[in-house]
Amino acid sequence: MAGVIHKIFPSSDDDLERFLLFWLDAEVHTADHNQETQKTLRSIVNHLRTFDNISQCQQVIESLSQQDRLILIVSGRLGREILPQIHHLRQLSSVYVYCMNKQLNEQWAQQFAKV
Repeated sequence: MAGVIHKIFPSSDDDLERFLLFWLDAEVHTADHNQETQKTLRSIVNHLRTFDNISQCQQVIESLSQQDRLILIVSGRLGREILPQIHHLRQLSSVYVYCMNKQLNEQWAQQFAKV
């Protein structure tokens, strides 16, 4: 995931201040590999929030200012549930879906331009 991280964010530190990074995954707080990735992300971006609950994540996203720019990392299963509810929001800049079944998730993700 480290290679992907550098593609997600601009190279200028000033640009990083404009972005929020949210990570929604049922195992975001429990899986060891997720803990390591969080450490890497926190060293790159100042605003990382993690969620394992769709409702809580959606509520926080909807409360953001329209001037905020949010990048969402989401598991395939939770992405299918939350994207139809939040894709239209201006503050949602882009979505990165990670999954084990790329083909299955590409099918539903095609309908969302920000993915």
